Amino acid sequence: MIQLTDFSLQRGSKFLFENSSATIHPSQKCGVIGGNGSGKSSFFKLLLREITEDSGSVSIPKEWRIAHMAQEVHASDRSATDYVLDGDQQFREIEAAIATCEDGEKLGNLYAQFEQVDGYSAPSRAQQLLRGLGFSSSDENRPVSDFSGGWRIRLNLAQALMCPSNLLLLDEPTNHLDLDATLWLEQWLQFYSGTLLIISHDRDFLDNVIDHVLSIENQKLITYKGNYSAYEKQKAERIAQQAAAYTKQQERIAEIENFVRRFKAKASKAKQAQSRLKELERMEQIAPAHVDSPFSFRFPTADKTSQALINLSDASLGYGETSLVSKANLNILQNSRIGLLGHNGAGKSTLIKSLAKEIPLIAGEYAEGIHLKIGYFAQHQLEALDLAASAALHIQRISPKASEQEIRNFLGNFGFQGDRAFETITHFSGGEKARLALALIAWQRPNLLLLDEPTNHLDLEVRHALTIALQTYEGAIVIVSHDRHLLNNTVDDFWLVDSGQLTPFDGTLDDYHDWLKNDFSANEHNSQTTKAINKETKKSNRQNAAVIREKLKPYTNAIQAIERKLSKMQQELETIETRLSDTSLYESNNNELSQLLKDQGQLRQSIETLEEEWLSKHDEVESLKASLEA
Repeated sequence: MIQLTDFSLQRGSKFLFENSSATIHPSQKCGVIGGNGSGKSSFFKLLLREITEDSGSVSIPKEWRIAHMAQEVHASDRSATDYVLDGDQQFREIEAAIATCEDGEKLGNLYAQFEQVDGYSAPSRAQQLLRGLGFSSSDENRPVSDFSGGWRIRLNLAQALMCPSNLLLLDEPTNHLDLDATLWLEQWLQFYSGTLLIISHDRDFLDNVIDHVLSIENQKLITYKGNYSAYEKQKAERIAQQAAAYTKQQERIAEIENFVRRFKAKASKAKQAQSRLKELERMEQIAPAHVDSPFSFRFPTADKTSQALINLSDASLGYGETSLVSKANLNILQNSRIGLLGHNGAGKSTLIKSLAKEIPLIAGEYAEGIHLKIGYFAQHQLEALDLAASAALHIQRISPKASEQEIRNFLGNFGFQGDRAFETITHFSGGEKARLALALIAWQRPNLLLLDEPTNHLDLEVRHALTIALQTYEGAIVIVSHDRHLLNNTVDDFWLVDSGQLTPFDGTLDDYHDWLKNDFSANEHNSQTTKAINKETKKSNRQNAAVIREKLKPYTNAIQAIERKLSKMQQELETIETRLSDTSLYESNNNELSQLLKDQGQLRQSIETLEEEWLSKHDEVESLKASLEA
């Protein structure tokens, strides 16, 4: 087990942990949570021994193998499969030793070790990891340098999962994953038998994977038993007893209860409605756990709107002449709340960009309402922010007449309090830039929100605030997200982008998970013929190899007999030459010296003859092997 005893960790003048203790037992799956800058990543570095505690002790069993997910990966000419295989260092070490070994007996031992570490199945396991994380079969042999930053992080994740480990450390593993890959990773981790520590801001992912929470609170590690929802309830019960928070708590609960009533009144799809109400009831229960959050923003709507906002008719969507989605028909009304589902690369983001008029339609019609005002969030907008400007200046450029106090109050709700709102954003984290991008959208009062993975880089408290903001938003929403909690609590309808088609999906996210499994099974079935042929080929190859080994057996036995004789003679020669090195032998003319010299000459001649025979036998083996394999 991992034992942390009264440890402190300081960075500069700031204590991240002070006299904190915790015990993590084998096979526990722990979610590590805490605000930005609280020390989550430093805690992982401490466990990896990249940094050391300033006081106290941190104990990890010496025999434990630790795997972790690196956050950066440099360009490399290694193929994706080879890069993932590098995660299993023991496999690579044995593989390298086999390649250079010339000793028959040692080679046999190495092959036995290779089998013990499942070396023969390693390439297949690496490819399965790649496939689960969204890579196609054509990606397996592409060099790492060909992939973008997000896909390289996926390779790092695959490499970490490839390593047989007792302790697995994962820092934001779902940040660069789509929903399909997130669901696959979730299942993989459920079957992981070691100790797991995971930093994540995806609450549904945590709920389905972890059995304990390690919360960083006031420079201490506090352990909560259960998943993230259990942690929220425990914290909510504690905070609910604090009278100072009571008023704010009741306001937040009232907002959610009001939204539940609104939803019940207009619920039209029974299956999705039941799932949605269940999620909202849970939101009511855990609302007190977030009353002390510094984030409490809203998305106000435009003063004017129209019933119909966008209508796509027989639309072909894509880039240039390459169509990803054909004959798409979608009508977005002022109260539409749509979540887009589908495999990575199916066209979800392309649809969002087409709705935002970032890319033109290849064919079909795009009709918009007279008062349409779009608020569009995508990852590239974070890159478009002016690093030399402050958060306040970004808003002043949109609304030059806005007062400084008005801007201060508005940005404060997004976590930019005081002078932070007037600092240049050069050193803002990814999460802070994402919050600013959302703030700029909210400031402009759109009546349609188009959101493409809005929760990337956002921590749990901001995600919770975003969920509340979208619940109370009175405009239309179209959203792509791998955050199931956000989807379950903010959308009414799901649409599926698959095989070039856009169709309504009549079901819940659990139904979509089942659909993914069935779709994967169908694809597997289509490849069974190829697999059967490959299996038969491998079987034939094994049989041919057995026949060759049998025919070569007399020659290999003869070679091994020669090697045993050579070994014995070389030992005898070494003994004689050691004796001949004794100077006392030469002080008198004696029979021992003559005999030793005679034996030395005979042994050297015999060794030379045996070595020639050994070379001859090897030539015969190579010649026979070539004729048998031809």
